[in-house]
Amino acid sequence: MATINVYTESTPNPSTMKFLVNKLLINGSLDYPNREKAQESDFARELFKFNFVDGVFFASNFVTITKTEGVEWSDIEALLKDFVKGAVESELAVKPIEHTEDVDFEGTEVEVKIQQVLHDYVRPAVEQDGGAIAYKAFENGIVTVELRGSCSGCPSSTVTLKAGIEGLLKRMVPEVEEVVAEAM
Repeated sequence: MATINVYTESTPNPSTMKFLVNKLLINGSLDYPNREKAQESDFARELFKFNFVDGVFFASNFVTITKTEGVEWSDIEALLKDFVKGAVESELAVKPIEHTEDVDFEGTEVEVKIQQVLHDYVRPAVEQDGGAIAYKAFENGIVTVELRGSCSGCPSSTVTLKAGIEGLLKRMVPEVEEVVAEAM
């Protein structure tokens, strides 16, 4: 078995930290914004046993952990790094097997185009910051998306949404007039 290395990266959201590993954890992404939702994932359920863990988000080769208020990263980072390393080494399941996320876009021609732009251009950038974006709807020129992981509740996500994502979609899909985020 190859040695598992874990390293951390801060994210634009001061409440979240990205724990990267040298192994693919999941194809796609899974968000566990609270303890109740995490019951299907052994990995997330174990992380929530730490009383300072407030959210868990998995994508490709990382897990983004949201901490509770009043706890400093300097006090918990090493502990969480060790836990993530052990969990990956013991192959703790991130998700049940039947849960798959494929890239089949549905809807009208415009909706498919929007989803394609989000998948190809926005998703990689958002994943760099430890988060994810999910397409929800397109109605009357307005695209609704859901922000997950470090993007959920991040102070700079509004700027990213309006200046970055909205600008990109308006240029690439002329039918788009506005982009809004659905609250989790």
